[in-house]
Order: sequence, then structure tokens, then C-alpha cells
Amino acid sequence: MNENAELFFMIHNLSGHDRLIDQLMIFFTQDALPLFAAVLLLVWLLGNNKMKKMVLYAGITGIAALMINYFITLVYYEPRPFVTYHIRILIPHAADDSFPSDHASGTFAIAFALWMRNRKLGSVMIVCAILTGISRVWVGHHYPLDVAASIVVALVAAYGIHKLEHFFNPAFEKLIQLYHEVLAKFTKKVYK
Repeated sequence: MNENAELFFMIHNLSGHDRLIDQLMIFFTQDALPLFAAVLLLVWLLGNNKMKKMVLYAGITGIAALMINYFITLVYYEPRPFVTYHIRILIPHAADDSFPSDHASGTFAIAFALWMRNRKLGSVMIVCAILTGISRVWVGHHYPLDVAASIVVALVAAYGIHKLEHFFNPAFEKLIQLYHEVLAKFTKKVYK
């Protein structure tokens, strides 16, 4: 058994002993991406134009990270731990690629993108991403190396999108302007 598998068992073997912690880990495994989407939606609806632009950057960074993951899976396949070791998992999952973790890549990419533009919100979301990464190992869906690779993927995506800001800025500004125009027309019709 390699070090990655040993570390996996150290973490995964903690599961199944405390219902509250298991439920917390299941929540982050199942609902992290909807939670992140809800946060982005809330920031979009309540934030100014700078915050709206931050949401767009976070969204595109998350998409970029998932695209990188897709290309990685085309050249490298790692079976999930529950396939290799036939362990008890806390919730069912398809027996597809384990490396890297899409959940961890997506949540870390969004969190890093937010952190680059708003330290407070980004820091909170990084904590949520860390819990998501741990949860993926806890429930038996991923090895620790899958999550570590996802953090690297997320950093690459966040850095790459940040470096391309000048390319995205005009499109994002037009999109935000269009949003305000549509909202103004809708509001005018509703209150007419």
C-alpha cells in the first residue's frame, strides 16, 4: 500500500464513529457546489458592480478548473478508493475517475478567485473548500492526492484567469450593464 492510500485510510477510518461529523462531511460532499453557487448568487444580487464582476471571475475560474480536470482525465485514470479497496463509503458514488476531485477543484478555484478580489469572503470560502476536500476523503470518494492535485489545478486556473483579466473585463462590464438594463425594464413593467 502506498503513502497516498495509507493517508486515505487514516482519514477515512475516522468516519462512521460520530454521526454529527459524518453528517457535516456528507453535507460538504453533497452540497458544497450548491452552497458556493448560492453564495455567488447572493453576492451578485446584493453586491455592487465590482462584486458582480468578482462573481463572474469566480464562476469562470471554477469552469476553467473543471476543464483542466477533464483534460487530465483524458491522459490519466485513477480508480476511486472504494473501487480498489472495496471499503464502506458513507454515500454512494459512481465508480468513475478519482483523480483529480472535481468538487475540490471547483470549490477551491471559486474560493481562490474570490480571495484574490475580496480577502474576507475569499477566506471564508477557502475554509469551506478545505472542508469539501477533507469530506471527499472522509466519505471514501477520493484519495488525499486527488484533493491536493485539485488545489494545484485551482491555483493554476485562478492565476491564469487573473492574468487574463484584461481580456475578460470588457465582456464582463457589458454583461453587467446588460443585466442592469434588463432589470430596469423588468422593474418598470412590474411597477407600471
